[in-house]
Amino acid sequence: MPDPRRAVPRTDQLLADPRLREAADRLGPVLVKRAVAAAQQRCRDGALAPAAVADEAVAALPPAATTLRRVVNATGVVVHTNLGRAPLSAAAVEALRTAAGATDVELDLTTARRGRRGRGTLEALAAAVPDAEAVHVVNNGAAALALVTRVLARDGGSVVIARGELVEIGDGFRIPELMESVGARLREVGTTNRVRVEDYAAAVDGTTAFVLKVHPSNFSVRGFTSSVPVADLATLGAPLVVDIGSGLLAPHPRLPDEPDAATTLRAGADLVTASGDKLLGGPQCGLLLGRAALLERLRRDPFARALRVDKLTLAALEATLAGPVPPVAAALSRSVGDLRARAAAVVAALPDDLGANVVDSDGAVGGGGAPDVVIPSAAVALPESYAEPLRALDLPVVGRLERGRLLLDLLAVDPAEDAALVAAVRRVAEPG
Repeated sequence: MPDPRRAVPRTDQLLADPRLREAADRLGPVLVKRAVAAAQQRCRDGALAPAAVADEAVAALPPAATTLRRVVNATGVVVHTNLGRAPLSAAAVEALRTAAGATDVELDLTTARRGRRGRGTLEALAAAVPDAEAVHVVNNGAAALALVTRVLARDGGSVVIARGELVEIGDGFRIPELMESVGARLREVGTTNRVRVEDYAAAVDGTTAFVLKVHPSNFSVRGFTSSVPVADLATLGAPLVVDIGSGLLAPHPRLPDEPDAATTLRAGADLVTASGDKLLGGPQCGLLLGRAALLERLRRDPFARALRVDKLTLAALEATLAGPVPPVAAALSRSVGDLRARAAAVVAALPDDLGANVVDSDGAVGGGGAPDVVIPSAAVALPESYAEPLRALDLPVVGRLERGRLLLDLLAVDPAEDAALVAAVRRVAEPG
């Protein structure tokens, strides 16, 4: 009896297929060989005819060499942590392409000598926040606070902080544990819901490294509460560090209660720390802005090297700061009238028997920012059963379930993606 394994096409023959050769150039040989091996195994098992092995391998190839998938964010949450927070602008994406090759990231092309790393990015950040004497960038917001704590409280100095600001920043990580992990000794003041300037003043002494104010950006406490403004804390005689969290650089009309870097510095903060991938709308990074002498101490500390950002982050951040309006800012400026009109156009492009309709929706900032802010939006309402198949498409569409319906909220959807949204829904509605 002939051995069925002899009928399985050889690997070298399959890899000679022009489609698989092209895929190897685009995706790399490892992923292509993995798809070929899986198809060959199905042939050995009798589940696939020998003539179909090459087609099966081609069909199984991933769209890219990364497992990350681009998705359409129709959740109504502008800065969605599970979807990568801030989507980058086209200018930032192009900057990433430039930075992917050899660049002058640390070379002065005029003198052919070593130049200041990321000088263009730092200049763009300084221009965006002229109230800061100096600026620095590290790899995320938590790293910014860790660097400040390690350098300023290195010699056993205490950090004075309100009990109500000892927050958890996500995924189980907590501000006090982060600071203690780099050697801080915390001195808590006030109570969970109320703190006064007198509480801080009583705690500040010759051992105080700095006073820390943390914006509780991912929750709110209402009722019998009080906190101390930055301007009052700036009078205590100790360095004042303010973690504003969200990366808002200047006041925003839709976010009146969200602290921003410019206002915080003008109120007397010596250092401001923030994230770059939230309301700023850039890549993941941590921003430090403030007094030149303090920033120079931070920049020259050996620990700063461990938190250094790469050339890709520098490029994307500079393009975000100096380029066109990033997607986060664009989403926050959309009017509900425009969103309703777009939703109506989407519904009109769908089959009548689908039962899709336009509904008003409540959007959110997300990303641990402005938890009480509701952004008026509009959505396309579909049957709840569409949620899973839409997520399974080559270009997944992620909406939200609400009262037995799937809502495709357009707040965080770029208008250029509306056609893709229509195509995705039609594909699910008309699978044949």
